Amino acid sequence: MLLRVVPVIHKGGQALAHAFIAEQHRHHKAPAGDLARLACVDESGAVRGVLTIGRPVARNLDDGWTLEVTRVATDGARNACSMLYGAARRLAWAQGCRRLVTYTLPEEGGASLRGAGWTCEGSAGGGQWSRSDRLRAAAERADTKTRWSCLNPTAFQGAVQWPDAEQDPLPLFGGGAL
Repeated sequence: MLLRVVPVIHKGGQALAHAFIAEQHRHHKAPAGDLARLACVDESGAVRGVLTIGRPVARNLDDGWTLEVTRVATDGARNACSMLYGAARRLAWAQGCRRLVTYTLPEEGGASLRGAGWTCEGSAGGGQWSRSDRLRAAAERADTKTRWSCLNPTAFQGAVQWPDAEQDPLPLFGGGAL
């Protein structure tokens, strides 16, 4: 079976992707939101898998240079997960991101991630996010997870210097009056 990755950017695409995740994902519902969505389709155009990308859930990873694969769900099509993980990495690199992360549960081996060139970083997270002074809904799965990442070897590593709008209001457009 020939699979291809397609963007899910059309109107209503987020709702369709989230519905697929709700139907096919083994242990999580669709994420609350996302920044990008990819689908894996067969030669007839039938969706066989969906992947969502968002900002990192962990505050310490949300540095402006890192994205997180927040969900991957397939109908079991062979190689669909690896294809989606590889496409997510290429998308993140095309956007200039330095790092892409995701998490698996202890019972998930990570073969699709290894196949797509990701590296296991070890155990991460776990526990409930609710505190007595900051109540949260209970986590669907509160056990420790395994964090995986891939680093962009060609990403810009310096600090981005934005023009000071108060001193030079139109430096990107050649200056001058409008």
